[in-house]
Amino acid sequence: MSTLFQPYTLRDVTIPNRVWMAPMCQYSAAPDGPGAGAPGDWHFAHYAARAAGGTGLIVTEATAVSPEGRISPYDLGIWNDTQVEAFRRITRFLASQGTVPAVQLAHAGRKASTERPWKGGAPVGPEAHGWQPSAPSPLAFAQGHPVPDELTAEQIGEIVGRFRDAARRALAAGFEIAEIHGAHGYLINEFLSPHSNHRTDAYGGSYENRTRFALEVVDAVREVWPDDKPLFFRISATDWLEKAGWTADDTVRFASGLHEHGIDLLDVSTGGNAPGVRIPAEPGYQVPFAARVRDETPMPVAAVGLITEAGQAEKILANGEADAVLLGRELLRDPSWARRAARELGATVHVPDQYHRSV
Repeated sequence: MSTLFQPYTLRDVTIPNRVWMAPMCQYSAAPDGPGAGAPGDWHFAHYAARAAGGTGLIVTEATAVSPEGRISPYDLGIWNDTQVEAFRRITRFLASQGTVPAVQLAHAGRKASTERPWKGGAPVGPEAHGWQPSAPSPLAFAQGHPVPDELTAEQIGEIVGRFRDAARRALAAGFEIAEIHGAHGYLINEFLSPHSNHRTDAYGGSYENRTRFALEVVDAVREVWPDDKPLFFRISATDWLEKAGWTADDTVRFASGLHEHGIDLLDVSTGGNAPGVRIPAEPGYQVPFAARVRDETPMPVAAVGLITEAGQAEKILANGEADAVLLGRELLRDPSWARRAARELGATVHVPDQYHRSV
């Protein structure tokens, strides 16, 4: 039997296969008004198509725990009950197709308040629905980006509470798995890395202090997330910096700590916290980071990054380098990638009754 199409169980949730959809922002929510941050028709069609295509687990795009936690004014959020009700439409459909719905809880930190990528992605101000970003330290992400406000200890505690509240709402919205976004230069990653965290209080300096905020968020979410449901953490395994950055060694060390705090799987990506770095982007280039965590810690892992072919994904799992694969752009190109991969590997996958003629 194909390893890629074997079920995978974490806690009391069984995912029908190991083809999972990575979070990918659509920048298609209303920026303000009563429907701000709520998923609409585009989001329903986008996620429903991948569920009908056989994807075992779908992780929503970065879903902000507060308005100022959005990457752009057009991002999804889960800070109010209007958003919860809109998400229920999506989670119900995904579940009807056998797909497990997961939510990525996020705060963008200093990389917040930017324009949509197809509009250039530059920072925006109040005249374009934007706001002043905040971060661990008053360090701009890149030239042309604003210097963020430095968070006070009291504000840090408030954000931890926002993650807790968002997890409660995610449960009410029908999600079976929650993922905490600690990667790609957003707020939690900013605290983790000495490149972006220059604090001198209890949240900066030593490894223990820089990881404090992340663990407080994990504990807050785990406090309200049911014991029978898994909790994931997405991490950038390296900043790809030669010095003064977060490293693969840090990731291995942190993975064990996350496991002790109730994280069930590490979603291993890289980069995003420093502009202009050289990344050797080639097929499967991030898989070795996931494999090292899986080999050196008790933490299950999912691999991501230029995984495009069925045989490639199967080999990653069969070799024990990861427990699942997360596909991003490839699922944008082909919503039924899982069905095609199953045919190539001689496996079976869910096909809606309406699509049986395509088998």
